Amino acid sequence: MIKNLLRLWQDATYLQLIDRSEKFLAKLLGIVLMVALVAGAVQFTINVFSAVLQPGTAWLGNQMNVVLGELLTLLIALEVLQNVTSYLRRHVIQIELVLLTAMTAVARKVIVLPPGAESKPELLGGLGIAVLALAGAFWLVRTLNIRQPPARTGPAIRSPELDP
Repeated sequence: MIKNLLRLWQDATYLQLIDRSEKFLAKLLGIVLMVALVAGAVQFTINVFSAVLQPGTAWLGNQMNVVLGELLTLLIALEVLQNVTSYLRRHVIQIELVLLTAMTAVARKVIVLPPGAESKPELLGGLGIAVLALAGAFWLVRTLNIRQPPARTGPAIRSPELDP
């Protein structure tokens, strides 16, 4: 028993355990997110068709904002699922994709702003600053990745070099 515990603390065994745990959690999160996406897509489709079949639905008002907000929420969830599957494929978190997902989330917030939000300059200014910051970060990461691709492209492994 103690021998097995001591073996677990060896670098190679420990890193192998961590790598397997990361893969398991990523797969579990992917499955849960896929279930949520399917349920959301079904609910979205039912809501849109029931609104279309209901006479007198005002599509150019608040109803269009609701539909766009729900659609963008589903697209954001798809991007998060893409992040998870990308991690499983490459064993690296793609920061560009994370930044694009964040920009989509901010764009969704801007699109679904309720009427009267124009009277809140702090909110609009904050969203504008968030968009500029995310766009700047995306540009910076993209520029750096073009010059030098990410270093980690595989599972965690023990370095053959000894620590000093």
